[in-house]
Amino acid sequence: MEKLLLTGFEPFLSNPINPTMEVVQALNGKSIGQYEIIGHVLSVDFAKAPEQFLALVEEVKPTIIVSLGLAAGITKISPERVALNVKDGEKDNAGNAFEDAPIKEDGDVAYLSTLPIRKIVNRLNSAGYPTAISNSAGTYLCNNIMYEGLYYAAKNEAIRAAGFIHIPASFELAIEHGRIPGWSMRDLTAAIELALDVCVGKNAG
Repeated sequence: MEKLLLTGFEPFLSNPINPTMEVVQALNGKSIGQYEIIGHVLSVDFAKAPEQFLALVEEVKPTIIVSLGLAAGITKISPERVALNVKDGEKDNAGNAFEDAPIKEDGDVAYLSTLPIRKIVNRLNSAGYPTAISNSAGTYLCNNIMYEGLYYAAKNEAIRAAGFIHIPASFELAIEHGRIPGWSMRDLTAAIELALDVCVGKNAG
């Protein structure tokens, strides 16, 4: 079978729960068409996460890469359109922070997602899962991993598609915060599974 690498992140900053972990764990090992989903959770660490991610890509040898991130406060599943060659923002879980720093010295200023993001939006909305394209993945670890995946894919023809999807908070995280919207883990997992279905070419209309 071909491989689809699915990554999420551990809890970070003011988020004691990261629902991407549960989505990745729930979908790990499942099959969609001729693809096996290989799920892994990355550290929220500017030094470790890219190394972990690239090691997984080399080990798994996927033909599709989909990375997930939490955007606490959003209400819709949000496939990202573009990754920027910059890391900036708050301290990561190891206390590292960057300001206006490039991710790759030899990389392009930006890379566009090669996932079928419009088809993902159309399919999920038609299934009742609110979804919209996002035009900014930020400059934190989510953007960093999206950029790493697209940089790698640009140099390796074996990668058919790569990109990033932000998800809303789960109900559990929303309760912890007290003032942000949340989705059920069942709906978050089902929506991402459907997005992966689109990515492998099934029901992509």
